[in-house]
Amino acid sequence: MTEDYAARVRGKPIPKQHVETFLGTSSPRGAGRVDVRLRRVGATSHDAAAQARRHRQQRRWATQVIVTDELARRACAERGLTPPPDARPMHLLTIPETDVADLGSIVAAALAHSPAARALLAALEREQEVPETAVRDYYDRNRDRFLTPDALRTGADPYAEPADIQPYEHVRDGIAQELRHAAARRAFFDWLDAARADVEYAEGHEHPGDPTHQDHEHRH
Repeated sequence: MTEDYAARVRGKPIPKQHVETFLGTSSPRGAGRVDVRLRRVGATSHDAAAQARRHRQQRRWATQVIVTDELARRACAERGLTPPPDARPMHLLTIPETDVADLGSIVAAALAHSPAARALLAALEREQEVPETAVRDYYDRNRDRFLTPDALRTGADPYAEPADIQPYEHVRDGIAQELRHAAARRAFFDWLDAARADVEYAEGHEHPGDPTHQDHEHRH
């Protein structure tokens, strides 16, 4: 008998229909939409084999997004977090290309799709402590990012004239927030890797990068 679930998370089955519904409501048009990853698989070939492969990878990709949402819901419950309701229509969700590049399409789509994933990421960000030495070091190593407006207009060398650089006190809070944000994303990746380690997948719903199936891809 064919399994009617796409995956099991701590014994709880995720119905295949959830995956198909997610795929069916994700618009196939427009760069930066929730399916940005899907259109890259077999998109230049129209033969039957390529189309079948594309569909298999779409299904595996979507399964990961749904699994991430379920894992995030559980993590929020364990932490006493209550994710806000998300009234946005799924097919209108967009993903900035920078998020896809920085996070990978699965995590970027999960954060766009899942209020629980966003709530968890926000909680992780609040937990991050950035040492003052790290903030100062970032400022000293990236002076070109803190040129004054006049220095930017004239194309000044950020390492030649200290007066062309915004004072540390003016940019310190922004740097700390940026480093905290980056640390939270790393913590989210670490959490997700650990959380999905014992997820059981039905055949045809494995991770797109799982090397045990023929269509695997290492890009996420």
